[in-house]
Amino acid sequence: MDWFNTPEEPVGGKTAPLRVSELSAIISGLLDDPRLQDIRVRGEITNYKHHGRGHRYFSLSEKGGGSNAAVIKCVMWRSDADRLPFDPEEGMEVVVSGSVTLYAPHGAYQLQVKGMEKAGLGEKYLLVEKWKKELNAEGLFSQDRKRELPAFPQTIGVVTSETGAVIHDIRNVVERRCPVEIIISPTAVQGEGAHREIARAITRVAGRADVVIVARGGGSFEDLFEFNHPDVVRAIAACPVPVVSAIGHEVDVTLADLAADVRAPTPSAAAELVVPDRNVLLLRLQEQNIRLGIALQGRLAWAREEVEGLRDRLRPQRFMQKIAERKQGTADLSERLERAAGTRIGREHLILSELRAALEGRNPRSVLARGYCVAERDGKLLNSTKTLSKDERLILRFYDGSSQVIVERVDHDRNL
Repeated sequence: MDWFNTPEEPVGGKTAPLRVSELSAIISGLLDDPRLQDIRVRGEITNYKHHGRGHRYFSLSEKGGGSNAAVIKCVMWRSDADRLPFDPEEGMEVVVSGSVTLYAPHGAYQLQVKGMEKAGLGEKYLLVEKWKKELNAEGLFSQDRKRELPAFPQTIGVVTSETGAVIHDIRNVVERRCPVEIIISPTAVQGEGAHREIARAITRVAGRADVVIVARGGGSFEDLFEFNHPDVVRAIAACPVPVVSAIGHEVDVTLADLAADVRAPTPSAAAELVVPDRNVLLLRLQEQNIRLGIALQGRLAWAREEVEGLRDRLRPQRFMQKIAERKQGTADLSERLERAAGTRIGREHLILSELRAALEGRNPRSVLARGYCVAERDGKLLNSTKTLSKDERLILRFYDGSSQVIVERVDHDRNL
């Protein structure tokens, strides 16, 4: 319906009056402007009320605007308020997100808030991200520089508030598990400038302990903000002994956690990490004692058997028996060697006789002894008449000497 172009005829020259609900509908329609939906508004909380049903009612005004400051009423329903990470307070500067709506029963518009954060928190998130990149570039978060915790520390340094519950939790765990000396290096753990105190407290205790715990209880991002400061991160990285961080709850991760050698979800868990459980150690010692006793008994039994065996082998009767057995074995071996040697020598004599006979049969002197002679010319044996000539001088060698002869005639006997 177009409320500004009504077809009704005016009465007495005047526009027909609107009903209140009609006017509210017009205003509500105007408030549907996209510029008034899903917006973010920054201001100071005033007239804050926490309703018993969980809803939050308050106003936002210009910070420091005085009595003439602009004000807008706000409401935050319980379903959204239960997700707040902090409790809003009177005078707190915040940034809220939501949409402008009309509350018809009161005829007033209001900002229906869906989310809220402390003013400046976004800037702090950006600052932490900037620090994270810079410190990571320096290698302060590298896994290569992480150190192992000492197995049996004699002294534990604790950097925390001396008035909080953290130190009591750590003391209780250490006393229960394995009592050792605890050196407290007190410091503020939140608030403006706390990062400088934390860094000094770490440096102060670093040379006096075997391991250092940097701890504080849970809190919001803003409460833990000082543990993100580069001064704290660099103090942890420069600490000459391993550092365990236990800052906030398990879901809270600060830059100090990234720089520490070990991160614990809680201060009590940090104490459990740095000291061994003496009951577990005693149990292990008892188990080792039992194992050593069993091994020693087995070793003694084996040694006893060895001694008995040696005693049996070294008895005079047994010793003489062994000597007699060795003598008999030596005699048998000698006899076998003599028999083998005799047989082998006889066989060698026979072989030598056969070889001698064969050699004698091939000896040229033996042939000459049977009436043959050998003809030579110029030192060379002649075996044919083809090369002989009349009046040629030859040497005839006999068994017992030689003679020089002259060839008178050469006959070639083809029938030989």
